[in-house]
Amino acid sequence: MVALVGLSACQTAPREQLGILNESLSQPEPMLVPYQTEIAIAKINEMLPIATLTDVQRARLHYDRGVLYDSVGLTILARFDFMRALRLKPDMADAYNFLGIQQTLSGDFNEAYEAFDAALELDPQYQYAYLNRAIALQYDGKLALSLRDFQTFASLSPTDPYRVLWLFQAYASMPSTDPKRTALQQAQQQLMSLRAGLDAKHWANAIVRFYLGQIDDAALIAAAIDDVTTPKQRAENLCEVYFYLGKWYQLQQNYTKAVHFYKLSLATNVYEFVEHRYARVEIDRIRQAAVEGHTVPAASSTDEQAPESVEQASDPAHSHSHD
Repeated sequence: MVALVGLSACQTAPREQLGILNESLSQPEPMLVPYQTEIAIAKINEMLPIATLTDVQRARLHYDRGVLYDSVGLTILARFDFMRALRLKPDMADAYNFLGIQQTLSGDFNEAYEAFDAALELDPQYQYAYLNRAIALQYDGKLALSLRDFQTFASLSPTDPYRVLWLFQAYASMPSTDPKRTALQQAQQQLMSLRAGLDAKHWANAIVRFYLGQIDDAALIAAAIDDVTTPKQRAENLCEVYFYLGKWYQLQQNYTKAVHFYKLSLATNVYEFVEHRYARVEIDRIRQAAVEGHTVPAASSTDEQAPESVEQASDPAHSHSHD
């Protein structure tokens, strides 16, 4: 059962040495809206009233403005623009994909499925429609269908660490097929089998290593900010790493830690990242479960520590205790 606990606002802050600035690079700093985005929106606003625009041109402007609105978190305005674009030009796969994302975020799953299906019908090679439809199916409790889409998405670029991380989440959310292993342990075995084919130079391999129990939280966060040269890149990496930490602890049913990390992901303001989009959804699901007095649908595990190594997990003598 999830407990909903409030913390006192009056807590003693640690005493810091005066006159010295000591910032933590792992603490998210919200990204500002780029001025270029504001200028681009203003230019489109000036162009749309032009009477000589064709329907195709007008549709493209609505779509482009919708993408800009979406990138700064103005989801309702973005949704209106994607709908306008599709009324003018009903064969825009990109617009259907974005509209499906917005409908997933609002819990309108049937409409989201129709949008993603339309995107794939128009462009069967539209890879991210598989990911986004898989996420919608997962939130709607259709886990077997969701797993199929996650598998397709991962197979289209098997060297991408993010794709196997989403596939891991799908496997971990499925019922265990082995009485001697939990769903989480089975997912770790699947992840281990896919790891060798990943792009070795991608920093997100550190998230894979964390899920396999090879590094701890601190080492993972350090990997996200090592060799980062710009605040934008740091914010993007932190948005991702905190989301996947949240997902891990949610699988462990450590909802306090999960919400903490989801909030850190949201604090980056990297609105266009899939991790940022769904961090708030995950928080809402956990809070709703707390109100209703049940666990969040996910793999069951009571271990609240960083993952043990998959080699240990494969040995029943070292397996976790599960409810």
